[in-house]
Amino acid sequence: MSGQEIRSSIVLALLFALRMLGLFLILPVFAIYAKTLAGGDQAWLIGLALGMYGLTNAIGQIPLGIASDKFGRRPVILIGLTVFAIGAVVAAATDNILWVIVGRALQGSGAISAAITAWIADATREEHRTKAMAMVGGSIGLTFALSMVAAPILFSLIGMKGIFLLTGVLPLLAILVVMFMLPKVAKQTMPRVALSVILKNSDLMRLNFGVFALHFSQSAMFVVVPLALLHYANIPVAQHWEVYLPVVLASFVGMLPLIYVAEKYGKIKTVFIAAITLLLAVQCGFWAFLTQPVMLVGLLFGFFLAFNVLEASQPSLVSRIAPAAAKGAALGVYNTIQSLGLFTGSMCGAWMSGHLGQSSVFVFSAVLCTAWLIIAVKMKKIPGRVHKNLPAVRT
Repeated sequence: MSGQEIRSSIVLALLFALRMLGLFLILPVFAIYAKTLAGGDQAWLIGLALGMYGLTNAIGQIPLGIASDKFGRRPVILIGLTVFAIGAVVAAATDNILWVIVGRALQGSGAISAAITAWIADATREEHRTKAMAMVGGSIGLTFALSMVAAPILFSLIGMKGIFLLTGVLPLLAILVVMFMLPKVAKQTMPRVALSVILKNSDLMRLNFGVFALHFSQSAMFVVVPLALLHYANIPVAQHWEVYLPVVLASFVGMLPLIYVAEKYGKIKTVFIAAITLLLAVQCGFWAFLTQPVMLVGLLFGFFLAFNVLEASQPSLVSRIAPAAAKGAALGVYNTIQSLGLFTGSMCGAWMSGHLGQSSVFVFSAVLCTAWLIIAVKMKKIPGRVHKNLPAVRT
């Protein structure tokens, strides 16, 4: 990768991580804080406050993705970061859970994930795009681990209001980065592509189903796993980071050679299918060995390894398969489904765990992963690495 490609990819991955930070950072501590708010004694309102971010994020992805195709990536990202910051201030300035929900809704509606991933596709050559997307996938895993580490500490130091304000200040700093550190990408004039073309593309729809299954499993799983670490591994909540951080770092290191083999040797489909199979095996493993601490840590490593590979490869494949004039729209649909997976996973995971038992969460996730595996095997084309003067490798 060129210096400009590396710089653009790192900065854009950090911007993407910032979006996920707004979702992850409140997860370990919000239920405690909510008890101090007016209306915070109602469990469904707490769940709505947690999930509203993902819901409005899903609603905004497609229109803002299309807008980024039409008006450019930079202005859409700047507007989204501004709305995100406003939502954080609204959530911090209230003592009523209903206004926290409004603030979370505003934070989510600054839906810039599609514009960011489309900008990565614009700023990188196709032979390096998966590596760039791997930075985004890795940033999500690292952001989650960082949130598990930082949230209890920040909560004790600055409280929940301070955490909300922090997630409001960071986007303002990010605006300066977007304005002055990211290189301009020449806008290409291309014929407009109707959204129906994206929605009718079977390969794109397979990838969209995949990202739903992946993020449903992630958010549903972490309704149960923290409690399992507490009750079965006897690890206090404040020390959960001692499990998450090394597991995420190790999985990120393990992902790199797999991405290299996939791209270098045209084994994209092989690695892709293997990662889905591993994800399915992990869900089955959690169902069978949730109460065994050593297995629990090993399964977390397997989950994040599969998660990072899939999170890196899927958006790259979307950008390759989608028409060049509709990358933002295609990634908008993709990120919409991703956000819906996060929202429904957390809501359904909490309901299933409470009404059907913890094992039901992993059984349902395994069913989703099985359906995904069947769908992915039937993909007819997975574009591989493109070399100059050589045809694209297809597997």
